[in-house]
Amino acid sequence: MRQETQVLDSQEAGADVPPMISFDHVGKRFFKKSKPFQALGDAHFDVRPGEFVSIVGPSGCGKSTLLNITAGLMKPSSGSVRYKGEPVDAVNTNVGYVTQADTLLPWRTVRQNIAIPLEIRHHPRAERTELIDEMIEKVGLTDFGNHYPAELSGGMRKRVVLARTLIYQPETLLMDEPFGALDAQLKLVLQQELLRLWSGEGTTILFVTHDLAEAVTLSDRVVVVSSRPGTMRTIKTIDIQHPRDVFDVRFHDRFRELQQELWAILQDDMLRGGEM
Repeated sequence: MRQETQVLDSQEAGADVPPMISFDHVGKRFFKKSKPFQALGDAHFDVRPGEFVSIVGPSGCGKSTLLNITAGLMKPSSGSVRYKGEPVDAVNTNVGYVTQADTLLPWRTVRQNIAIPLEIRHHPRAERTELIDEMIEKVGLTDFGNHYPAELSGGMRKRVVLARTLIYQPETLLMDEPFGALDAQLKLVLQQELLRLWSGEGTTILFVTHDLAEAVTLSDRVVVVSSRPGTMRTIKTIDIQHPRDVFDVRFHDRFRELQQELWAILQDDMLRGGEM
């Protein structure tokens, strides 16, 4: 049965809640062969607690740069980022970061890979087993705890990465095209799994994607960024009710309308030679 849409005003509940992440006119300049180039021009928006916000835009517009700055892995050239009101000027240990690469350690089993954050935080050994068991069950890998990464499919590896990130309960997840390399069917499965985990944990998610359908499927809001130097085109509220079925939602008239609206904003940058 298809879900019914619910139109939400962008100023509804949550708009007055202090933001989890604040981007205040953030810009980033890099140097290539001693020549400067501006990757990110001006990012200015907030992410509310518990919100799922996606960033879309052409390749090279600074989407991943925003995540790196939020994680404290690099500093902006202009402007500032605040996390829960405090400036991000060092590694941000309150966030979990899921990159495009799975970064699993091949000599460790699934259980041992998931345990890494607990080991780093010196979590009591007696409690680790129970926590790891719970997380393995959550991501649907109950029978694969003692397998090595080479013995897993691409989707299973992504589940392990997600489990390893979630096990220390970060307030915020930064996700950089985590499903980009997967086939269409597997992507749908993992999108549904992510929505299920997100709705259960109340985690804030900042999600970079090149896929407009993925952005509409998952997000509360979508930030559209122009070609380099990336500046904000618009922020689009995805006014489709949660919970969402990632397959059925694509048959909603509103889903198609939103996808077309986002493409209308992006297409000029695409036609000028940008790539998603």
